[in-house]
Amino acid sequence: MVITARGKNAVEVMNLVVLITRFVGAEPQPGIVACEFVDAEDRTHILIDKTAIFSSESLDENSSYPLPGIVRCEVLANWRDPAGRELVRINTRLDGVESSKGLSEFVVLKKQVE
Repeated sequence: MVITARGKNAVEVMNLVVLITRFVGAEPQPGIVACEFVDAEDRTHILIDKTAIFSSESLDENSSYPLPGIVRCEVLANWRDPAGRELVRINTRLDGVESSKGLSEFVVLKKQVE
């Protein structure tokens, strides 16, 4: 976890764990990959962006997918739902990342962020 300042407010930055599922293309450099994660409501979200956003590894069409990855996120809220699950509302806009449906705010299980 990293705390950074945004104006007068501190921002809690963590990493959402994702699964890098496929190589999309070589341009722009260093290449584009697709990633997936499942939110707290069991909906699968697809994120497509540059390889460096999700991994420090050099990824290309010859890499063996799926691979583990992360995406930086801002933690907006934490709570426990009536079923006792620890939930986190996150935003992935820190690096300009949105889902294939244009979403950047998600509710995930706390164990999905590190």
